[in-house]
Order: sequence, then structure tokens, then C-alpha cells
Amino acid sequence: MTSRRRPQIASRKQPQQARSTELLAAILEAATLVLAEEGAARFTTARVADKAGVSVGSIYQYFPNKASILFRLQTDEWMQTTQMLRNILEDAGTPHLERLRVLVHAFLRSECEEAEVRGALNDAAPLYRDSPEAHRAQAEGDQMIDAFMMEALPRASAASRDLAGDLIFTTLSSVGSSFSKKRRTKAEVKVYADAMADMFGAYLRALGLAGG
Repeated sequence: MTSRRRPQIASRKQPQQARSTELLAAILEAATLVLAEEGAARFTTARVADKAGVSVGSIYQYFPNKASILFRLQTDEWMQTTQMLRNILEDAGTPHLERLRVLVHAFLRSECEEAEVRGALNDAAPLYRDSPEAHRAQAEGDQMIDAFMMEALPRASAASRDLAGDLIFTTLSSVGSSFSKKRRTKAEVKVYADAMADMFGAYLRALGLAGG
């Protein structure tokens, strides 16, 4: 039995002129709206074209199929998440626990504000889960987490730091996904994020947090 061939997920080209850049931005904005409204199962190139007010041929200039559009949305999301991690975790002027608190709040807000799109992208994950871009995004995030844990817990063993990083960020990701399934008010997000940050803080203090 032959294995099913994966669809091409790479973009065809990058825009070179301002007009092309604007067209691509309109396509991606429309794709985000269609994904949020219809979900991954009903996401089609034709629906994106209709939402963007362009021809399907215009979309095919940049994307060979719907999988490549979804992949572009996912890589953009990975880049945004990585930048958020970097901005917060590498802020050396802020105490470790405060950095972690800021991250928890930012992550939960982001999960709730973009719940429909993130959920749909997760449904489409089999299309690009094993791509080099996915592995690079995961590795970059892991490196930042490892660096933060080493800085925060310099006296802890490597095994303890690895466990702490995995427990905190796996919990954050799982809870964020579950918590955002319902619409939340800003007050609800704040209360939940504060409780999570307090829990993580108590754990890190027990492990010997350096410098608060």
C-alpha cells in the first residue's frame, strides 16, 4: 500500500512590490477570518478569495493550495509566539517571577483573543506538524525556556530545571487551550492568570529561585 502524499505547503513566492505586499496581506487577513468563521474542515481557497474580494488565480500566485495558506498562518503564529517569549523571558531588568507572571497573562490573553483561529490551526496541524519549520519553532522556544530556567534556578540540577520548564510550559499550553474554549472577560482572564502565576511562583521558590 502506498503512503498518501503530503500536500505542498510552501508559498510560491514572496511579494516584491508594495501592491503585491498589500494583496498578500489582504489574502492572509481574509484567510484568518475564514478560518475563525468556518474552521479548518470548511476552509477553502475559494472562500478566502471571496472574503478577500480577489480571484482564486490571485491567491494561486502565492499559495498552491489551501494547505499552504494554513501553513503560512501557522508559521506567522509561531513567529509571534516566539517573539513574545523572547521579549518577556529575556528581559533581564525584570525579576524572574515577574517575567513569568507577565508571560502567563500575555499567553492567556492571546489564547482567549485568538481561540477560534488557534483551535482551527490545531485541527490542521497534521498538514505541517513534521515540517522543518515546526521543528525549528519548537527548538527555538525550548532554547529560550532552558535559558530562562537556568538563569532562574542556577543552583538546581539540570534534571530539576528541565522538569520545571516542561511542567510549567506544558501546563500553561494545556490550560490555555482548555480555558479559552469559553468566552472570557478580561476580569476572568486576570484572576485565572494571577492564580496560575502564583502556583508557578510557589513551585519555583521551592526549587530555590534565584533573585525573586
